[in-house]
Amino acid sequence: MYSKSEHLPCPTRLAGDRLRSVGLRPTRQRIALAGLLFAKGDRHLTAEELHEEAVGAGVPVSLATVYNTLHQFTDAGMLRVLAVESSKTYFDTNTSDHQHFFVEGENEVMDIPTGELSVGGLPEIPEGMEIAHIDVVVRLRRKSS
Repeated sequence: MYSKSEHLPCPTRLAGDRLRSVGLRPTRQRIALAGLLFAKGDRHLTAEELHEEAVGAGVPVSLATVYNTLHQFTDAGMLRVLAVESSKTYFDTNTSDHQHFFVEGENEVMDIPTGELSVGGLPEIPEGMEIAHIDVVVRLRRKSS
């Protein structure tokens, strides 16, 4: 008789397969960080937040390694970089075309639901160029009472 857990895909194997599919060698640290990043669905986080999660999960990794790994994942198309403040970069696990809300003072990034924002009036694109992506960040703050 098989247990239910035998029918579920192994998170480590899934992370390793995902890394291999984009041409990255599945090292122990990459697998651990990919597991943390992608196990919770679409999310936006900084390198510092991922480092804190890794340390909390018992993954022995330096902040420099987290930064390097996030940039490798971004270069491989696994993540999208979102610069909402000059001092803070967020990494988005949702690489589809979409826009964001940013809650000032709370450093929270949220996806704007697809279809709720359209961008018009774009300038003429120089010859030989194409739009790679349009980033729109709508900044929010709590209403003062």
